[in-house]
Amino acid sequence: MNETPSLVVATRNRHKVAEIAAVVGCLFEVSGLEGIPDAPAVEETGATFIENALLKALAVSGFTRALVLADDSGLEVDALGGKPGVHSARFAGPSAEDGANNRKLLATLAGIPPGDRTARFRCALVLARVGRIEAEFEGTVEGRIIEQPKGERGFGYDPLFVPDGEDRTFAELGPETKNALSHRARALRSFIDWARSRLPIEP
Repeated sequence: MNETPSLVVATRNRHKVAEIAAVVGCLFEVSGLEGIPDAPAVEETGATFIENALLKALAVSGFTRALVLADDSGLEVDALGGKPGVHSARFAGPSAEDGANNRKLLATLAGIPPGDRTARFRCALVLARVGRIEAEFEGTVEGRIIEQPKGERGFGYDPLFVPDGEDRTFAELGPETKNALSHRARALRSFIDWARSRLPIEP
């Protein structure tokens, strides 16, 4: 019987690791960077999500023989010309927490009517091993930004984002529904299709 292959997610964000594990845990033993203390802290200097994911995948895959999956994702708001985009995690500053980012987004959108608050979450995934890129995947989910946070679950901009076809935010819908609809889930489903055609993946 083949041993379940390891998949290292190139992040210290436990929420991202949990979301990815919930979707791909049927195929991989998923872990984050907590078990690789010497893994580099990669500066996200790319102009796009895929560029940042490539930077992280290449850097971290040099520290482990396991497959490395790097995620870069964020929110694009049409009324803001696609911002915060690649700066989503640091919209309110380099060390900003989710609450500060949400408050800045709401302040920036003050006065924008509901019909003009369209937005999308975008996710780019890059799979690498020992410094070599294996594959790239992307996913998006369309929706809108509401005028005040709702819901206690989720992270990031989840309390402000209502996906198309729903009347509740990702933070209200909870992880099970979010993992069926989200940008990350859609990118991960492409990854799963890719992986199933290649399993077992040799170490």
